[in-house]
Amino acid sequence: MKKTLLSIAAAGLAFMANAQQIDYEEYDLDNGLHVILHQDKSAPVVVTSVMYHVGAKDENPERTGFAHFFEHLLFEGTENIERGDWFKIVTSNGGKNNANTTDDRTYYYEVFPSNNLQLGLWMESERLLHPIINQIGVDTQNEVVKEEKRLRVDNSPYGNIIKAIKENIFTKHPYRWTTIGEMEHLDAATLEEFQDFNKKFYIPNNAVLVVAGDFDHAQAKEWIDAYFSEIPAGPAIERPVIKEDPITSPIQATWEDPNIQIPMYAVAYRTPAMTSKEAYTLDMLSTLLSGGKSSRLYKKMVDEDKTALQVGAFNMSQEDYGTYIIYGLPMGDNTREDMLNGYDREIERVQTELISEREYQKLQNKFENNYVSSNASVEGIAHSLATSYLLYGDTSLVNNEIDIYRSITRQDIQDVANKYLNPNQRVILDYVPAQEKSYP
Repeated sequence: MKKTLLSIAAAGLAFMANAQQIDYEEYDLDNGLHVILHQDKSAPVVVTSVMYHVGAKDENPERTGFAHFFEHLLFEGTENIERGDWFKIVTSNGGKNNANTTDDRTYYYEVFPSNNLQLGLWMESERLLHPIINQIGVDTQNEVVKEEKRLRVDNSPYGNIIKAIKENIFTKHPYRWTTIGEMEHLDAATLEEFQDFNKKFYIPNNAVLVVAGDFDHAQAKEWIDAYFSEIPAGPAIERPVIKEDPITSPIQATWEDPNIQIPMYAVAYRTPAMTSKEAYTLDMLSTLLSGGKSSRLYKKMVDEDKTALQVGAFNMSQEDYGTYIIYGLPMGDNTREDMLNGYDREIERVQTELISEREYQKLQNKFENNYVSSNASVEGIAHSLATSYLLYGDTSLVNNEIDIYRSITRQDIQDVANKYLNPNQRVILDYVPAQEKSYP
C-alpha cells in the first residue's frame, strides 16, 4: 500500500512539474544588459530584479566583505532618490524589496502592484546609473554591517562554522573567506576603493534584469529601453581561473567559540562546481543522509544509537567549487571519535550498497516537490530565471533542471560518494567551546 501511495504521489508531482512550464523571452541591450521577461497575469503583482555577477570571490583578499557591503550601500540613495528615501518610496507605493549576496553574485529585487512596474524599473536603473557613494553612506553602512556580523556571526552559537571550514578547505581560491568579510578590511578601505569597486562590477554587461508578473510586454520593453539602454557598458571583467590542489590526506582544524558549551564535530569535502551533474547528485545524497527525521544519519545517530543531539549534511554548491559538509553535536559522553565513526559508517553504506528503490523514489518525490515549490511564486520564478542565466549559463534550466534530478540513478549516488567522500579527502573540524584564559 505504501509503495502504491509513493507511486501515486510521484506521478502527481511529475504531472505538476511538467505542467509548470515557464514561458519567458530574453534579449540583450546594446550595452550588454541581459533582459528576461516572464508574464504571469494570475495576480496583480510584478517583480523587478537585477542580479549582478559579483560576489565575495571577486574581492581583494585585503578588502573582503566589499560585495556584501554594497548590498547595503546601494540602498543609501542616488542622484534622484534622496538619502534614506529608498524604502519609503517602495512601501508608500505598496511594494517590498530586499537584496542578498553570495560568494558568486548579488541580487536586488522589488515586488510592486502591477501598476508600478515603471517605478521599479526606474529605481533599479537609478541604482545602476546614479548611485551616490560618499563617506556618509560608507560610514553609516559600516556600522550596520558590523552590527550584523556581531549579531549573526560573532555572538551567535556556531556562527563561525562556515568560516572555519572555508579557510581550511580552500587555500588558493577566494572562497577561502566569508561573504561578510573582515571588519578591519572595511575600516581600512578608502572611499575611492568603494567607488572603484562600483565602477568595475556594477555595469550593465555584468548583470541580468528580470521582470516577472503582470505586465504588458510592449510597454515593459519600452520602459526598459528608456531607463537602461543609455547606461554605458563597462570594460569586460576578467576573472582568473584559480585551481585548488587536490586534498590527499586529512586536514585537522580546530576553532574555539566562546558562545557554545557543546562541541560540534564537522567533516568537509571539496566537491565540483554547481553546473556539474555530480553537484546535483550530491544534493540528493545530502537529502538521503539528513533530509528529515527519516533520513539515514538522523535515524541511526539520533534515534537508534543516541550518539548525537543533532546531525546534518548539505552540499554547498557554488559557481567554481562546492563543499560537502557533515556536522553534528554529540549526545552526553559521546566523543569526537563516536561522531566521526557515525558519519563514516553511513557514508560507507552508500559507497558499498545501492540505496533502496523506496529511498530512491522518496528522493525523486522530494526534488520534484522542491522544484514545484521554488517556482510557485513570481518572486521565485524571477530568482530562478536570473540564477539559471547568470550562474549556470542556461536560462532554460528554469524548466529543465528537474530533468537532471530525474536522470540521476542509484548508481550515480553511489559513484559520487566513492569519488568525493573519502577519509583522505577532507577537513576534520573540531568546533569547540573556548578555553578559559588563565591570567598570571
